[in-house]
Amino acid sequence: MPSDQSTWLIAVPQDGDSEGLLQELSPKLQNQAKLPSRNIAELAIPSFKTGTLDSLLSLSEDLPKFDVSFTATVAKTVDTLRSLVNNDPVKLAQHIRVDEQPVDHYLLNGWKWNEGRYGINKSLRELVDILNQEMTSIDSIMKAKLNNYNLVKGSLVQMQRKKTGNLSVRSLVDIVSKEDFVDSEYLETILVAVPKPLAKTWNTKYERLTQYVVPRSGRLVASDDDFSLFSVVIFRRVQDEFFQKCRENKYIVRDFVYSDEEAERQREELENAAVTEKELWAELLRLSRVNFSEAFQIFVHLKVTRLVVESVLRYGLPAQYSGIVIKPEPKTVKKVFNVLQAQFAYLKPRSNAPGTAKGTENADFVGEYQSLLDQEYYDFVMYDVPWIVN
Repeated sequence: MPSDQSTWLIAVPQDGDSEGLLQELSPKLQNQAKLPSRNIAELAIPSFKTGTLDSLLSLSEDLPKFDVSFTATVAKTVDTLRSLVNNDPVKLAQHIRVDEQPVDHYLLNGWKWNEGRYGINKSLRELVDILNQEMTSIDSIMKAKLNNYNLVKGSLVQMQRKKTGNLSVRSLVDIVSKEDFVDSEYLETILVAVPKPLAKTWNTKYERLTQYVVPRSGRLVASDDDFSLFSVVIFRRVQDEFFQKCRENKYIVRDFVYSDEEAERQREELENAAVTEKELWAELLRLSRVNFSEAFQIFVHLKVTRLVVESVLRYGLPAQYSGIVIKPEPKTVKKVFNVLQAQFAYLKPRSNAPGTAKGTENADFVGEYQSLLDQEYYDFVMYDVPWIVN
């Protein structure tokens, strides 16, 4: 059973049994499977240069690998967009578009092969190589831009955390001022983060932690839920001993030397990082939006190429096929599939021998390659386009 979370692309031989395929099939799907008419559309499959049987079999082996890779690239682009809009489904829908149209519109509004970009005068192998080169380029560009953005964002987050953590770790630039410090040849001001449960005893203990602590120099500078930040003036000669006594009492000495220049530098760094992050966010959003549109179109062109290759291997020449696009409703997938099975039952005699192309002189030779074909097998050729955007 095909996936109920995908849009189905179907191809059948263009012969007397498939003339007016959409006109014949659409009423059955609407009546028997209750499928809305908007969920059914024609898929215009051009006539390609199919090449030799060997080339088709080789391509049949490579196409599933490209399919997996293309799917991953499209999905990663969607994930990037989702992350940029903070997983907001409304905003995401505004960016998951193909040529500024919803994805369903692209697939269900008369899809056609882009001959201006992928000329059908080329061989199928050449077309697949072009598709792969374009998708690889998109993937590389997205990786580079995303890595650059993540580096800047990570740096900004780290700076912001220094401003938002508790007093034992956060930056003190915006908390203390020059007036909080005594700095001379013999004296210096030390900042100590004291756990809240120990704050009450600090005032009675700090003067006696070591000798040469300036009496009554302790002052509460700031406080949060976890720590109280005190300043105390000591003689420089006892700095090491004072630090050791603080550690023994579970006080945290903050390694901080006040500097107007350093304070200004940190403020500028934070402002610049915020501006840069915002600019890169906007740039990455625009790029992801454009690249989703490009990648999804490439992805669908690859799916149609798989339809053609599989159809030629299954039904033979001439390589002329009718195609339809169906977006099933999850609750009626089985009914839709049953309608398709009944509609294309006439193809069963031609579909029972996977890989046996009409006009092939040695069907046994072709049989050696049956393992290359999809394990899920129907009387008609079908590939699905996952609803990656969901």
